[in-house]
Amino acid sequence: MNDIVSVLIVDDHPLLREGVAAVLEAEPDIRVVGEAADGRDAIAQFERLRPDVVLMDLQMPGVDGVEAIGAIRVIAPDARIIVLTTYAGDVRALSALRAGASGYLLKSSLRRELIDTIRAVLCGQRYLHPQVAHDIAINAIAEPLSEREIDVLRRVAQGAANKEIARALSLSEDTVKGHMRSIFSKLDVTDRTQAVTVAHRRGIIAL
Repeated sequence: MNDIVSVLIVDDHPLLREGVAAVLEAEPDIRVVGEAADGRDAIAQFERLRPDVVLMDLQMPGVDGVEAIGAIRVIAPDARIIVLTTYAGDVRALSALRAGASGYLLKSSLRRELIDTIRAVLCGQRYLHPQVAHDIAINAIAEPLSEREIDVLRRVAQGAANKEIARALSLSEDTVKGHMRSIFSKLDVTDRTQAVTVAHRRGIIAL
């Protein structure tokens, strides 16, 4: 490991990049060597700069964070990448980890955990924010929604009533109601709003 740790920050929000840079630059042995606003630029900058650590947002226009992680790991299989996101959903966390991320931090916890996580990852460790780890553990044993149930729930999220969903999916209204009962049971919720909220948080549907 070099005496100075070089970091590339990837996020489509300039203010967040600025805030992360301010936290990092307070450390005498950490230097921000580059910033990128999307995954495509992140890949190009990684190839040019070869930073010790990449801090990667997931939700970005064009090439998203998971794609960028995978591409960077092709360039450098030992690349150390820490995901920074507002989203604790287990599906996104697993996708990022499978793509090669070494850590997963929520943006709300950056000031407390960012520096420690960078140092842990540089030592070859992995780090998952406790909420992310909790979601993965809980949902590992949960029965997954079927593709049809996900289709129904996406339309619920768009504000469609059961009758509209039935018409759009060529189903009977009773069948849609049956799907809703199954969705509520699998997600352990009691109403449509909760179902949409939990499914979004877990990465099952996007809003």
